[in-house]
Amino acid sequence: MNGHILITGAGSGIGRATARAFLAAGWQVALVGRRRDALEETAGDSGALILPADVGDPAEVEAVFAAVARDWGRLDVLFNNAGILVKAAPIDEIPVEDWLRLERVNITGMFLCARAAFGLMRRQTPQGGRIINNGSISAHAPRPGSAPYTTSKHAVTGLTKTLALDGRRFDIACGQIDIGNALTEMAAAFTKGVPQADGSVKVEPVMDVSHVAEAVLHMANLPLSTNIPFLTIMARDMPFVGRG
Repeated sequence: MNGHILITGAGSGIGRATARAFLAAGWQVALVGRRRDALEETAGDSGALILPADVGDPAEVEAVFAAVARDWGRLDVLFNNAGILVKAAPIDEIPVEDWLRLERVNITGMFLCARAAFGLMRRQTPQGGRIINNGSISAHAPRPGSAPYTTSKHAVTGLTKTLALDGRRFDIACGQIDIGNALTEMAAAFTKGVPQADGSVKVEPVMDVSHVAEAVLHMANLPLSTNIPFLTIMARDMPFVGRG
């Protein structure tokens, strides 16, 4: 299948790798992120649609999806990928401003983009499409000092389940990819040592981010009669499955 996909957080990391995988597969790709220069670097000379925007701003999100509707006439897939981290700490040491900044991107941004995509997919002809939310291993189990991020990823799971249910009568599928230790700028710390549940600090294994991009492409290529509600992809030996 080749279609039209919009990717948020497309200026770096998982978003950039996924955008390039879809472009290589012949899809029409729209790139969303805060920095035009980063989006242009992702796009290269591919002809991707570059739409700088803050996903936490309702007006900017509406403008992005209006541009997609104008330029393409439809949207087949949203990869709802944008997200940020804040410094790890016990909850009483985390500034409220950090929580509000993270929530604006990781929860409000996810909601706004899903809302706009759902509306476009519901109205277009033929009706339907697919929304893929970027969750995290943190949607299942926290890391030490990660209350804001972990809370946000549990919220994404709730959004995914609701959209999967509400989308049925509009031929809209929704699934979530939960990623563990893909090597990006955000995950570089894993190769140097990160706090563990037992209080120790250990280096953790990582995987190439291209495997994540391939997994998203697989989800997107499924017919709308088929859905992967939750897919977990991780570096095999990361300390997620097991005790301690």
